[in-house]
Amino acid sequence: MKKAFIFDLDGVIVDTAKYHFLAWQNLANSLGISFSSAQNEQLKGVSRVRSLEKILEWGNKTISEEEFTTLMTKKNEEYLVYISKMDTSEILPDVPRVLDSLISKEQAIALGSASKNARVILDKVQLTDKFQAIVDGTNVSKAKPDPEVFLIGAKELGISPENCVVFEDSVAGIQAANRANMISIGIGDPKVLHEADYIFSDFTEIKEEFINNLVSAKKV
Repeated sequence: MKKAFIFDLDGVIVDTAKYHFLAWQNLANSLGISFSSAQNEQLKGVSRVRSLEKILEWGNKTISEEEFTTLMTKKNEEYLVYISKMDTSEILPDVPRVLDSLISKEQAIALGSASKNARVILDKVQLTDKFQAIVDGTNVSKAKPDPEVFLIGAKELGISPENCVVFEDSVAGIQAANRANMISIGIGDPKVLHEADYIFSDFTEIKEEFINNLVSAKKV
């Protein structure tokens, strides 16, 4: 049975969340706003525009539209400097094993990420050729928890939503997968990702038997 396996990027395949955190923290500090790792968690899977809006809300700050645009550009440029130095060592543990297992079973694989830099990152870590479809921030108009990014991925692979499996590390991403009627697998903290159908701290916990069961499983 052919399934579609759709992977988020940040925090699932690579840990670019740390670079987002550094760039957002520097931006917030430049505005006199403190920015914690807990707040950074709330920005996972959220668009750049909404992320900056939230930071301004936390700091009770108002800025002009022009400065807003300038800050977004500055944040992205700093983030791009970080990711320009990425290589295969930044792939999270056992991600290649799981990808290769799915490829050996002739399953369809897509990327479903809010990041507009997804293709650059996949090229840097040499994983682009593992994906039959790449849906990123340049392809979608609605942010997670809207399921648009995953539904586009399913459509590009020619697989119905109920035959799709999503790997996500954010609450918004899990909610998006569930709204799309896809099997949701949380990668991270069970207390945070409790809405997922299955939860693992990382891919090292995902065994071959579980992958085999996923191939034949359906969303209840």
